[in-house]
Amino acid sequence: MKKHNFYAGPSILSQYTINNTAEAIKNFAGTGLSILEVSHRSKEFTAVIDEAQQLVKELLEIPEGYQVLFLGGGASMQFCMVPFNLLNKKAAYIDTGTWASNAIKEAKLFGEVDVVASSADKNYTYIPKNYTVPADADYFHFTTNNTIYGTETRHDPDVNVPLVADMSSDIFSRPVDVSKYDVIYAGAQKNLAPSGVTIVIVKESALGHVERPIPTMLDYRTHVKKGSMFNTPPVLPIYSALQTLKYYKELGGIRAMERLDLAKAELLYEAIDSSKMFVGTVNPEDRSIMNVCFVMKPEYAELEKEFLELATSKGIVGIKGHRSVGGFRASLYNALPIESVKVLVDAMNEFEKKH
Repeated sequence: MKKHNFYAGPSILSQYTINNTAEAIKNFAGTGLSILEVSHRSKEFTAVIDEAQQLVKELLEIPEGYQVLFLGGGASMQFCMVPFNLLNKKAAYIDTGTWASNAIKEAKLFGEVDVVASSADKNYTYIPKNYTVPADADYFHFTTNNTIYGTETRHDPDVNVPLVADMSSDIFSRPVDVSKYDVIYAGAQKNLAPSGVTIVIVKESALGHVERPIPTMLDYRTHVKKGSMFNTPPVLPIYSALQTLKYYKELGGIRAMERLDLAKAELLYEAIDSSKMFVGTVNPEDRSIMNVCFVMKPEYAELEKEFLELATSKGIVGIKGHRSVGGFRASLYNALPIESVKVLVDAMNEFEKKH
C-alpha cells in the first residue's frame, strides 16, 4: 500500500533525494566507496559541500557578506550558539511555542532576555501582534513556524535591531529577504535532508563583537574559516541536502515550492473549515502552511481513535497531533505531493458521511 507521510519530523523526502542518496550509499561519485565511508576531505565530497552551499545561496538569493554553514547539534544547539556569538547585554525574543521557549531558556544563560510577547496564554494558537522590540537589544529572535502548534509567520519582520530566525520547519517554503537577518538557522529534517545536519546562514559582519570567550566549536567564525570542515561534518545528510536543493532548482526554485505548498494548505484548510466534525486549532490569520493542526469538535471527540484507524487503513501515517494540542497534525512539507493531501481530505469526507 502506498504510504502518505504526514510526520512532523523526521519527515518525508522526495524520491529524487532518496533514490540518489541510496545510489551514493552503494557507490559515491564513481569512487567505488559508499558515501557512508568516504573521507570528508576527499575532492569528491568537498565538491558536494561546495555545491550545496552555492545552491542555498542561489535558491534563497543570499547577498554578499553571508556564509552558509552545515553544522551538527540540531537547531537546539543553535539556541545556545546564537547568544554565545551575538548576545552582549540584552536580547529580545518572542515566545510562540515550545521551541521558542527553549531558545529563550538558553539565551538567559548569557544575558538579559526581554520576552516582548507571548501567546502561551491561549496555548500558542496565535502569533502576537503590536509588540515593541527594544532599540538597545543586541538582536531579536523569532521562530518562523511553530511545528507543534501550527502557527507561522510568513513574512520578514521589520525591526530596528539585528534579526535572528529559527526556520527549521519552513525554510525553502517561501522567498526570504536574507539581507534583513544576521542569522538564520534550520534543522534539516523537515524540508531538506535526514536528521543530523543543521543549516546556518550567518552575516559575517555580525560576528566578533561579544566580549566573552567562545569555545572553539561554538564559535561561528571557526566554521566560517574552515568551510564547515573544522571537524568531520555529517556527510550523509549533507549529501542528501544537496539532492533536495537540486530537486528544488529543477522544480523552479523557491517561488514554485511556495505555490505548491499554498495549494496543499488551501485544500486541507478548506476541508476543515467546511466540516461538521473537524475544526482548526489556530487563528486563521496565523495558520501554518507546513503544519496543519485540527481536532474533532467536542460532540465528536470520542471518534478520534476511529478516524485514526480509518486513516491508517488508507496508508495515511503521522497525523496524530502532538500531546500539547491533541487531535491531528498534518505536516505538508515540500516533498509531500498534493495527492497525499487529497487522500486525507477524502478520508475526512468519508468519515463524516459515515457519522
